[in-house]
Amino acid sequence: MVLRALHNKEKIWQVVHQIPQGKVASYGQIARLAGLPGYARYVGYTMKMLPAGTKLPWFRVANSQGRISFKPGTTQYLLQKSLLEKEGVVFVKGKFSLKQYGWEN
Repeated sequence: MVLRALHNKEKIWQVVHQIPQGKVASYGQIARLAGLPGYARYVGYTMKMLPAGTKLPWFRVANSQGRISFKPGTTQYLLQKSLLEKEGVVFVKGKFSLKQYGWEN
């Protein structure tokens, strides 16, 4: 059981690692690509548990409405938003266009 969970996390990390700069993928999209359809929340949990200082581009994962899942105004929200903006993602009223910035794999 523990080995399967570790294997699933590694599959998620491998998919997230592939998201190109300036693009964003949804939690559900990551789950599908990792062979875990229907496990979007598990992807979110896995991203939440990443160690501090990770090189994985965790900030390129957001929800399917084109919004950051952290509560607006929090340190985590502001960090993710600034990292995405640094890569050219534009926010309008707290939202970005998945049509424009979504990762098409």
